[in-house]
Amino acid sequence: MPSYTAPTRDTRFIVNELLDLASYGNLPGFEQATPDVTDAVINEAGRFFSEVVAPLNQSGDREGCTRHPDGSVTTPKGFKEAFAQYREAGWGTVSQPVEFGGMGLPHVLGLVMEEYIMTANQGFGMYPGLTTGAVSAILSKGSAEQQALYLPRMISGEWLGTMNLTEPHCGTDLGMIRTKAEPQADGSYAITGTKIFISAGEHDLTDNIVHLVLAKTPGAPDSSKGISLFIVPKVLVDADGTLGERNGVTCGSIEEKMGIHGNSTCVLNYDGAKGWMIGEENKGLAAMFIMMNAARIGVGIQGLAQAEVAYQNAVAYALDRRQGRALTGPAEPQERADPIFVHPDVRRMLMDAKAFTEGMRALSLWGGLQIDLSHKAADEDARAKADRMISLLTPVIKGYGTDLGYQTATNMQQVFGGHGYIAEWGMEQFVRDARITMIYEGTNGVQAMDLCGRKLAMNGGQAVQEFFAMVDGECDAAKGDETLGPIAEKLAKANGELKAATMWFMQNAMANPNNLGAGAVHYMHIMGIVALGLMWLRMAKVAQAKLAEGSDDQAFYAAKLTTARYFADRFTPDAGALRRKIEVGSDSMMALGADDFATAA
Repeated sequence: MPSYTAPTRDTRFIVNELLDLASYGNLPGFEQATPDVTDAVINEAGRFFSEVVAPLNQSGDREGCTRHPDGSVTTPKGFKEAFAQYREAGWGTVSQPVEFGGMGLPHVLGLVMEEYIMTANQGFGMYPGLTTGAVSAILSKGSAEQQALYLPRMISGEWLGTMNLTEPHCGTDLGMIRTKAEPQADGSYAITGTKIFISAGEHDLTDNIVHLVLAKTPGAPDSSKGISLFIVPKVLVDADGTLGERNGVTCGSIEEKMGIHGNSTCVLNYDGAKGWMIGEENKGLAAMFIMMNAARIGVGIQGLAQAEVAYQNAVAYALDRRQGRALTGPAEPQERADPIFVHPDVRRMLMDAKAFTEGMRALSLWGGLQIDLSHKAADEDARAKADRMISLLTPVIKGYGTDLGYQTATNMQQVFGGHGYIAEWGMEQFVRDARITMIYEGTNGVQAMDLCGRKLAMNGGQAVQEFFAMVDGECDAAKGDETLGPIAEKLAKANGELKAATMWFMQNAMANPNNLGAGAVHYMHIMGIVALGLMWLRMAKVAQAKLAEGSDDQAFYAAKLTTARYFADRFTPDAGALRRKIEVGSDSMMALGADDFATAA
């Protein structure tokens, strides 16, 4: 049976030493985030998700969810009890506003919770996970009455929330939605239509589910400019929060999926359901992007999560499984065979996984800090810069993080050989669960086009120029250092490839937009390499200082330095190959006609 132990030591290193969260104590919400508090939160959360939630992962996958004739849904055995403990412990409140019942701690710590819950059990974690995006939208666009009625109950976990975007005939192109919202005399709207792929759309964990639904009012433009957003509760709510009668929304079916079987991904049918508009009419797209951006960072963390749990189990297997002998001679001559850990190809896969997971954890939590600073930094310029940086990197965290997360989960399955293909070892579930992360909340091709088509041009290219300057500045500062210099040199070269690719787009995308589309994913991966490389340079700098001062846990810091060198040696060279792919353009990619793809009889 697979296992999971939350990586609390590495998390504490990032939060306390790399990000130095305590140094922001003068900012609102940070004053409580002392090392003692953050360590306690991280350690206790790690224990809870490892011991209470992770053991339900494999059983939840096998059992799945059950839809009953009345449209109700039962979650797998143990989920309801585990969620009650989750709610009682307040894990969903960590980074939520104090005025609505949250702890008010920095968003960084909220992302720690997201990693741990998704690594322990992605199907389970998706129930409270989407509530975060729904809360963000109501906080930003909801009326004072809507906030007072829904947010305390959603933040506490008394109720959960969903996002209802996709319909059978449209996914990415939301301007095509057909769900209708008819205004009613009491100021509400009658919502009618069908939504698909709704994660946690129906379940038995809470008495109410607050659906956030995109729909079109009568006469609205037949495009994305005609979308409005509505709160549509599963059970109608009186002004004092008392639950009333069941609303006109039902689960038509549970999707039959490749993975995440523990989550009830539903087809939801709205039959004149009562809903209330959030924000302005025809301005739902802006509110939707608030949800989507929160969800996209969360999905990037899901890519990290499945890579992490697969990596942990692969390391344990590689140390235990004996096959063959080390190429340099028997490592344990007293045994009939050596552990497969000694074989370079196995070590390659494990080192790739270690370099990705630890680098991605640092990037994700640094991204969380940028979210905090975009709201709470001491001056407007600092807030604006942090907002530009997280806006630029959100598609990279989601797209690169899940592409590499899935690749890592697959490689960790490979470490197991044939046993990795057998269900009882659990590795095939990690691969299946990781696969959806590349698809939902905007496919990774969409993320790449968002990065290249929108984010690069944002504010006249200011964000990407700031990113280039940040990387170059830190590489320059490391020049001449015997340990950090070689790492910085390779990162600087990768950053140069990123700059060259950016310039090529500027020169070639206007004349032929297909050149942008053909190279967008490659560009996203170069930026992912550079972003993780920057995190590794920073982690190496901290580790070097800790080793020099003779601090405890020397092995931990020495491993950080080695892994930083490995990332520089093995990951950064890919940036050059990816740039060359970009620069061939789209001609051969787009040359064949539809008939040329048909199979000859």
